[in-house]
Amino acid sequence: MTGQVIVSVSGIRDETRDVVAEFAAAMDRRSVPLSLLVAPRLEDGYRLVDDPVTQQWLRERRDRGDAIVLHGYDQAATKRRRAEFAVLPEHEARLRLLAADRVLEEVGLRTRLFAPPRWLASPGAVTVLPNVGFRLLAGMTVIRDLAHDTAVRSHVIGLGDGFHAEPWRCRSMVLGASRGARRGRVVRLATSAKQLGRTGPRQALLDAVDIALHHGAAPVVYRWPLRDGVRAVA
Repeated sequence: MTGQVIVSVSGIRDETRDVVAEFAAAMDRRSVPLSLLVAPRLEDGYRLVDDPVTQQWLRERRDRGDAIVLHGYDQAATKRRRAEFAVLPEHEARLRLLAADRVLEEVGLRTRLFAPPRWLASPGAVTVLPNVGFRLLAGMTVIRDLAHDTAVRSHVIGLGDGFHAEPWRCRSMVLGASRGARRGRVVRLATSAKQLGRTGPRQALLDAVDIALHHGAAPVVYRWPLRDGVRAVA
């Protein structure tokens, strides 16, 4: 049974664009497309709408086969130490999703794919997603086709963006990728752009990708319909 590998990067902005571009080039050499997790607003007052260079880079990567995935609106913690969409009721989730959707449409990056910050979405957010036009939800333990009510069970193996990035976690990523690929599963590798600037985490991610490919995993991206992208596995 042949597995699949999905590689995603979050935290893409003016200050991290170059390091992400270097990593994207390394993935290009391996024929591995990326799922680029994009948020209209980030910490320190960053606004994607005011960053035309990053906008253009993202559009160019999308045109080359990468996927654009909405990754929250401003990634604000709605409660202490909780991710943006982790505890939101339907009404507030709707407002944030609509606001984010408008920004991505304005900059030519509109998408029907959603991965909440730290991969956590409240029941209210899950309920409202299809009502505001989203078709795919990539959560911590499942990838869900919201239009066809189908899902693939697969746990994110991540560095940064809510995950630890210590040496033990880096080793765990490589071992997890190897085990999942050998068993024909969907291997989901995720990193924040900040971690790509660190030698250890970046090398761990490269090693995890390489070992997944070595075991025959097919490189894919988050996409909708689910049946045309990530296949269901037992």
